[in-house]
Amino acid sequence: MNTSKKIAIGLGVAGGALLAAWLLTGDRKKKTKEFVSKAAEDLKNTFGGKDNKKQDDSDVHYV
Repeated sequence: MNTSKKIAIGLGVAGGALLAAWLLTGDRKKKTKEFVSKAAEDLKNTFGGKDNKKQDDSDVHYV
């Protein structure tokens, strides 16, 4: 890996860390936590949560 790729990756990681630090400070902390927890709950429900109904696989689908 050459130097320019290493610098680009380092800047990306540093930028992500700065964004996370900014989102988790001050008044934004509560809003960020609510947003992340809501998104996680939505993902959990989408991929097999308690409210997910079983699909009826009794029909055979030919492709």
